[in-house]
Amino acid sequence: MERREFLAGGLAAAIPLAIPSSAGPADGDSSPAASLRLVTSSYRRLDATTVSNNLADTVHGHLRLIQSVAQTSTEADRAHMASVGSEAASFAAWIAWDMADYGSARRWYGSSVKAAHASNDKLLAAYQTGSLASFEADTGAPHEALRLISEARHYLGNDVPVLATVWLSSIEAIAHASRGDRSACERALRTCESHANKMPAGPVIWPWIFAFDERKIACCRITCAARLASTLPIRVSEKNIAVALSNGNDKQRALLTIDAATSHLRSGDADAAFTLASRALGEGIRLRSGKIVERARRHRSTYTDSGRTAMVREFDAQLRATYL
Repeated sequence: MERREFLAGGLAAAIPLAIPSSAGPADGDSSPAASLRLVTSSYRRLDATTVSNNLADTVHGHLRLIQSVAQTSTEADRAHMASVGSEAASFAAWIAWDMADYGSARRWYGSSVKAAHASNDKLLAAYQTGSLASFEADTGAPHEALRLISEARHYLGNDVPVLATVWLSSIEAIAHASRGDRSACERALRTCESHANKMPAGPVIWPWIFAFDERKIACCRITCAARLASTLPIRVSEKNIAVALSNGNDKQRALLTIDAATSHLRSGDADAAFTLASRALGEGIRLRSGKIVERARRHRSTYTDSGRTAMVREFDAQLRATYL
């Protein structure tokens, strides 16, 4: 990995917090690589309710520690340390994405993909490439996202875990929705849903740490509906919305609330849509999430009615205040 990229942050604060039981293939291993991986997983779980700006220096310090340990590792351990570095760099990208620092996010994702290749782990390389695809699909480069999804599938070859198929199909659906291709979006959603029913019970496989369940499929459908709001919409049921918004992750729930509000604009009830969006934007401001604020701006851009109700004016004022 690029030394300059790994040293791009504050001091290390590698404190093992709530260590998950399914953090990776090295469970029960007390090696430095396994310990560092568990710390990364703990930080990822903290992200749900923590201001990313408060996590950034700590995670950059964690990356610095990983780089230091890697430099003194034996040749046999280098691949394991590259794997650990890849996961931590990917999380640094996720934090930068939440802070709406897209340049840094793209660079960190690039580092995570490069390190995954250095680890000689095709599953990890596919996961990090898919993570970059998710970022590109969300931030306005759906064609690049689709290319990356194809690349990730190529890395997996014929040995594709069901979870990988479900996850990549969900990203593909959002990319197609961002392009305005309703038919392709629906095909990807059907693939996602049909394979989700085949997933084995039990802990998720590494490098995922969260399950892809009914709630995540509902979230994907709502996001797709929001992206397709200006064309022929896909169907989002009240159950989809209820299941998606049961998410305990404050940031993800706020993002989905805005997407649900965007899909509701089609019904013509702007006040209800902007009431929902305003509540979510308030959460974004509380959590200082640039990602949530940008999603709110996207929501506002879908409303083209020249008349502004009191609720819309209030939302506009709330958006303007994010500059201050």
